[in-house]
Amino acid sequence: MGFRLRRPDTAFSYDPSGKEHARRKDEGHLAFVRKLPCLITGRYGVDPCHVRYGDPLYKKSRTGKGTKPDDCWVVPMIRKKHDEQHDQNEREFWRAQGIDPLAVARDLYAVSGDEEAAKRILTAARVRKAA
Repeated sequence: MGFRLRRPDTAFSYDPSGKEHARRKDEGHLAFVRKLPCLITGRYGVDPCHVRYGDPLYKKSRTGKGTKPDDCWVVPMIRKKHDEQHDQNEREFWRAQGIDPLAVARDLYAVSGDEEAAKRILTAARVRKAA
Protein backbone atom coordinates (compact mmCIF):
# COMPACT_ATOMS: atom_id res chain seq x y z
CA MET A 1 0.00 0.00 0.00
CA GLY A 2 1.51 3.33 -1.09
CA PHE A 3 0.94 6.84 0.00
CA ARG A 4 1.57 10.22 -1.46
CA LEU A 5 2.82 13.34 0.28
CA ARG A 6 1.12 16.49 -0.85
CA ARG A 7 3.32 19.53 -1.21
CA PRO A 8 1.57 22.86 -0.70
CA ASP A 9 1.82 25.28 -3.63
CA THR A 10 3.86 27.62 -1.46
CA ALA A 11 6.47 25.05 -0.37
CA PHE A 12 9.33 26.50 -2.42
CA SER A 13 8.19 30.05 -3.05
CA TYR A 14 9.51 33.26 -1.55
CA ASP A 15 5.96 34.56 -1.31
CA PRO A 16 4.29 32.82 1.65
CA SER A 17 0.86 33.93 0.44
CA GLY A 18 1.17 31.59 -2.54
CA LYS A 19 -0.13 34.32 -4.82
CA GLU A 20 1.97 35.21 -7.82
CA HIS A 21 2.32 38.92 -8.32
CA ALA A 22 2.18 40.54 -11.70
CA ARG A 23 5.57 41.65 -12.99
CA ARG A 24 6.24 45.21 -11.89
CA LYS A 25 7.08 47.35 -14.88
CA ASP A 26 8.74 50.74 -14.62
CA GLU A 27 9.40 52.33 -18.03
CA GLY A 28 10.72 55.47 -16.37
CA HIS A 29 13.41 53.51 -14.55
CA LEU A 30 14.34 51.61 -17.72
CA ALA A 31 14.70 54.91 -19.60
CA PHE A 32 16.89 56.23 -16.76
CA VAL A 33 19.15 53.14 -16.85
CA ARG A 34 19.61 53.54 -20.64
CA LYS A 35 21.34 56.90 -19.96
CA LEU A 36 23.96 55.35 -17.67
CA PRO A 37 27.39 53.85 -18.43
CA CYS A 38 27.88 50.08 -18.50
CA LEU A 39 28.32 48.52 -15.08
CA ILE A 40 31.29 46.46 -16.32
CA THR A 41 33.05 48.57 -18.97
CA GLY A 42 31.99 52.13 -18.15
CA ARG A 43 31.02 52.68 -21.81
CA TYR A 44 27.77 54.29 -22.93
CA GLY A 45 25.15 52.82 -25.26
CA VAL A 46 23.63 50.30 -22.84
CA ASP A 47 20.59 48.11 -22.43
CA PRO A 48 18.78 47.66 -19.14
CA CYS A 49 19.87 44.10 -18.31
CA HIS A 50 17.47 42.16 -16.07
CA VAL A 51 19.12 39.99 -13.44
CA ARG A 52 17.21 36.71 -13.48
CA TYR A 53 18.62 34.66 -10.63
CA GLY A 54 16.94 34.79 -7.26
CA ASP A 55 18.43 35.49 -3.88
CA PRO A 56 16.60 35.40 -0.54
CA LEU A 57 18.99 38.05 0.84
CA TYR A 58 17.33 40.55 -1.51
CA LYS A 59 13.89 38.90 -1.38
CA LYS A 60 14.16 38.32 -5.11
CA SER A 61 12.55 35.32 -6.73
CA ARG A 62 14.22 33.48 -9.60
CA THR A 63 12.64 33.94 -13.01
CA GLY A 64 12.70 31.46 -15.85
CA LYS A 65 13.58 31.90 -19.50
CA GLY A 66 10.09 32.97 -20.54
CA THR A 67 9.64 35.52 -17.75
CA LYS A 68 11.39 38.78 -17.00
CA PRO A 69 11.94 39.95 -13.43
CA ASP A 70 10.54 43.21 -12.13
CA ASP A 71 12.12 46.27 -13.72
CA CYS A 72 13.77 47.24 -10.43
CA TRP A 73 16.25 44.36 -11.00
CA VAL A 74 18.15 45.88 -13.93
CA VAL A 75 21.71 47.07 -14.42
CA PRO A 76 23.16 48.96 -17.40
CA MET A 77 25.15 46.74 -19.77
CA ILE A 78 26.56 47.16 -23.27
CA ARG A 79 25.02 44.62 -25.66
CA LYS A 80 28.12 42.38 -25.80
CA LYS A 81 28.26 41.94 -22.01
CA HIS A 82 24.47 41.63 -21.81
CA ASP A 83 24.57 38.73 -24.28
CA GLU A 84 27.48 37.10 -22.42
CA GLN A 85 25.56 37.29 -19.17
CA HIS A 86 22.52 35.53 -20.64
CA ASP A 87 24.56 32.96 -22.61
CA GLN A 88 26.04 31.29 -19.53
CA ASN A 89 25.40 30.57 -15.89
CA GLU A 90 24.40 33.98 -14.65
CA ARG A 91 25.74 33.58 -11.10
CA GLU A 92 29.10 32.41 -12.46
CA PHE A 93 29.22 35.35 -14.88
CA TRP A 94 28.75 37.85 -12.06
CA ARG A 95 31.13 35.99 -9.74
CA ALA A 96 33.81 36.25 -12.44
CA GLN A 97 33.11 39.99 -12.70
CA GLY A 98 33.45 40.43 -8.93
CA ILE A 99 30.20 42.40 -8.86
CA ASP A 100 26.95 41.82 -6.96
CA PRO A 101 24.40 42.91 -9.58
CA LEU A 102 21.45 42.63 -7.21
CA ALA A 103 23.01 45.13 -4.80
CA VAL A 104 23.76 47.47 -7.71
CA ALA A 105 20.22 47.10 -9.14
CA ARG A 106 18.69 47.75 -5.71
CA ASP A 107 20.86 50.83 -5.19
CA LEU A 108 20.16 52.18 -8.70
CA TYR A 109 16.42 51.80 -8.18
CA ALA A 110 16.67 53.72 -4.90
CA VAL A 111 18.25 56.70 -6.72
CA SER A 112 16.32 56.37 -10.00
CA GLY A 113 16.35 59.70 -11.81
CA ASP A 114 19.53 60.96 -10.13
CA GLU A 115 22.28 60.35 -12.73
CA GLU A 116 25.14 61.60 -10.55
CA ALA A 117 24.21 59.28 -7.66
CA ALA A 118 23.82 56.38 -10.11
CA LYS A 119 27.24 57.02 -11.65
CA ARG A 120 28.78 56.96 -8.15
CA ILE A 121 27.13 53.58 -7.50
CA LEU A 122 28.42 52.15 -10.79
CA THR A 123 31.93 53.54 -10.28
CA ALA A 124 32.08 52.11 -6.75
CA ALA A 125 31.05 48.67 -8.05
CA ARG A 126 33.79 48.77 -10.70
CA VAL A 127 36.37 49.93 -8.14
CA ARG A 128 35.47 47.07 -5.76
CA LYS A 129 35.82 44.70 -8.74
CA ALA A 130 39.32 46.01 -9.53
CA ALA A 131 40.46 45.78 -5.90
